[in-house]
Amino acid sequence: ITCPGVVLKDKQELYLSVFVLGKYKKTECVPAVFPLFFQERLLFEKAFANIVDPGDLVKLLEFDTAVLELIQLVPPVGKVLATYEENTRDFLFPDPKLTHERRGLEREILMKRSPFFTGIAPKLRFSTTSLISDSLLSLGRSHIQ
Repeated sequence: ITCPGVVLKDKQELYLSVFVLGKYKKTECVPAVFPLFFQERLLFEKAFANIVDPGDLVKLLEFDTAVLELIQLVPPVGKVLATYEENTRDFLFPDPKLTHERRGLEREILMKRSPFFTGIAPKLRFSTTSLISDSLLSLGRSHIQ
């Protein structure tokens, strides 16, 4: 996460909170100095029952929301400094760009600043990889096709 010229007045550590597919995960904490480096892979898995057509899965993902929050560990509960929200379909499968990016799957987004955050909006650089697999559900057991 980059945010040129911004110095945080609180010195407590920060982490990135990620909510995707109904599951919440967070990164390890990093020092409160930009740029912030989160060199982690977060894995989210979800089984969708009764989905046969990939188009139906796309529709479900369009109604789901992915939420990312930059949080600083300021007592008592932490302070949200910036957020990003997008429907899960567009978050996992962004539309192709007309320009060719240098690093392939890497993306950049601007987060929305909270009232607690002064300065320009933080820019988050990340990548996603998605795997969709078929399975048959029989008597409560999953069999990979």
